[in-house]
Amino acid sequence: MNTLYPPISSAVEIANYFSSLIRNEDMQPGDSLPSVRQLAGDLGINPNTVASAYAKLRDAGLITTGGRRGSRVAERQTTFDIGSGAIDGLFDLSQGNMDPDLIPSLSLLSGFKNKNISGYDININSPELLNTASYWFLEQKIPELEIGVFSGALDAMERALRARTLPGDRVWVEDPCWPPLLKLLNYLHLKAVPLSMDSEGCTLPANDGKVCSAVILTPRAQNPTGISLTPARASEWTGFFKDHPDCLLIIDDFWGPLTDKSFPIIENPQAQLYILSLSKFLGPDLRISIVNGSSQVVAEMQRQQLIGPRWVSHILQDAAASLWKIAVTKNLLDIATESYQLRRKQLLNALPQDITSDLLLGDGIHLWIPVLSETAVVQHMAAKGWAIQEGSPFRLNSPSAVRISLGNVKENTINQLASDLIESLKTSEAGERRIN
Repeated sequence: MNTLYPPISSAVEIANYFSSLIRNEDMQPGDSLPSVRQLAGDLGINPNTVASAYAKLRDAGLITTGGRRGSRVAERQTTFDIGSGAIDGLFDLSQGNMDPDLIPSLSLLSGFKNKNISGYDININSPELLNTASYWFLEQKIPELEIGVFSGALDAMERALRARTLPGDRVWVEDPCWPPLLKLLNYLHLKAVPLSMDSEGCTLPANDGKVCSAVILTPRAQNPTGISLTPARASEWTGFFKDHPDCLLIIDDFWGPLTDKSFPIIENPQAQLYILSLSKFLGPDLRISIVNGSSQVVAEMQRQQLIGPRWVSHILQDAAASLWKIAVTKNLLDIATESYQLRRKQLLNALPQDITSDLLLGDGIHLWIPVLSETAVVQHMAAKGWAIQEGSPFRLNSPSAVRISLGNVKENTINQLASDLIESLKTSEAGERRIN
């Protein structure tokens, strides 16, 4: 890199100089920046000024700082791809997609009329959708606080985190967890702090005095493990928030309408946000999430929303409300729930007990299977015609595993899937033992 610098001396000028080089791709991901002392000497300024400039670049996500490794240009992150091993010609069990036959068809909305067409003065959400959501909260015994409508779960999480955290803050997450969440935290310059999962759900933080600004919990059918919080563990979390009321509680109940498990009540009256995405049970193109939370949290989220998109399409909201009501009336959600549970049960019944012992309590479409070598199992399954997901994108500190999603599995393929999985696990483990 050219070391003939233009006349720059303040932290802002230094940050703008390197920012321009990075954004114009004159510096590439992985390129080193001069050390603080070296650049301070070259420019004839105080090292603290350079350190302040580098901190600005780090907080903007343009560089990483790593002690003796120095400062380097950060990798560019443009998608939420979790690195699935899906290959053309393979039966895809890696993406976590739902069975399209179990998603209510939009054809059920024949004769649908949007009742809320207005102008740019819209300042309320669809009464139809809010009423439907209120019935859901009542049915689940979830206290109704302040309600909002946003464009999917990640949109709601991002706005809540922006409202209650600052760059550099720490956020507790389940380990393993949903990879787009880790991408989001990285984008917001928040540090993900892992909490392990056990048979009762997400474990509580160690009592070491290091409190995070927020925690994100999945109450039912956690992705990727399928584990649901037990009432006892939920009660422990409620007790935790009595001692840490400033910690934002985000509850991601993405699977709620597709399970017969009761909702485990967790409460932080001062700062909590319940999120229900409609994607899993009404289809991923219905980019809507209903939030129910502390008034200060939701109000700040809505202020952010007004600056950007301002509102979620009322046509989309009314269509979602109508489809949701039809799905309930026609028992379509119950049918989907039973079908996914049956697939899971049939596969587990076809697997040996040493594989299924940690999976029996799970729910939803995901199976999280511990392995010695993720790559070996994925490759063996691919040779059998199945695309499954390596566990590494989901993990922080948790052991190696693979994720298999059953949304696309049909009853007549389950026995073959079980047979191929058993063989792949045995073959890969034997190979690992020979190597070790």
